[in-house]
Amino acid sequence: QWEPVESGGGSVQAGGSLRLSCEESDYPCHGCLYCVSWFRQASGKERTNVARIDNYGAATYNDSVSGRFTISRDDAKRIVYLEMDNLKPEDTATYYCAVVYGGDCTYTMDYWGKGTLVTVSS
Repeated sequence: QWEPVESGGGSVQAGGSLRLSCEESDYPCHGCLYCVSWFRQASGKERTNVARIDNYGAATYNDSVSGRFTISRDDAKRIVYLEMDNLKPEDTATYYCAVVYGGDCTYTMDYWGKGTLVTVSS
């Protein structure tokens, strides 16, 4: 089964930046509803939504990252990016990309990537 592929994780000092990428599939979703979300899960904690973007380009953010993270997409390449600026140690987590096709961002995500680790040191 297809799954999105994340990349761009790594280690950075507090205040630094990273850009995560999520490669979508070539699913024939031209003109259909879809949503790409970034989640994260820190060690010993529950997975939480970080940001999401729908096929109209509308983006929403978790309050904890609003103003520091930006989600965007390159439709030609079918890649969704998560630009993370002013990173804090509490942003340390494994970040997952999740996608649903045929539904908007209120739908349950159908496809999940394996995740990419982000570590922020103080």
